[in-house]
Amino acid sequence: MPISEYYRSLRNKVGSGLLMVPSVAAVIRNEEGDILLLRKGGEQLWGLPAGAIEPGETPSRALRREVFEETGLMVNPLRIIGVFGGEKYTYEYNNGDRVQYSVIVFECAIVKGTLRSVDGEAEELVFFSGGEFPELAIPYPPEIFRGDDAADRTIFE
Repeated sequence: MPISEYYRSLRNKVGSGLLMVPSVAAVIRNEEGDILLLRKGGEQLWGLPAGAIEPGETPSRALRREVFEETGLMVNPLRIIGVFGGEKYTYEYNNGDRVQYSVIVFECAIVKGTLRSVDGEAEELVFFSGGEFPELAIPYPPEIFRGDDAADRTIFE
């Protein structure tokens, strides 16, 4: 779903002005250890499956919902690998709407599903190896993408 009724009502009040948005994102690896990225229609940059936390929703529930809507995959969150926010997590959509994300990034395991855009938002869904990443819309630190033991700690920014 592109925008929920809750965020639509906020947009009706503030226009395209900056909204602070609590959100979640998923690092999902295939059996080869490649990481799933998506590109939404009309956008040039890639991103993790991600989205806003809705009122009354837990972060883990929001994560499962967003990942399914964007990728067709059902996942289980394994652990939090990072919590990020601040000025560099500000993003402007093609329509001019501005947001600043406070994002909890989870490492996830695929339970089941077929890779496809359920809600129609994702134009492309591709597993990339860590060394072949395209430019990301949100500047997550590279440490969250490492699959080695050095990445066994949560990163805060």
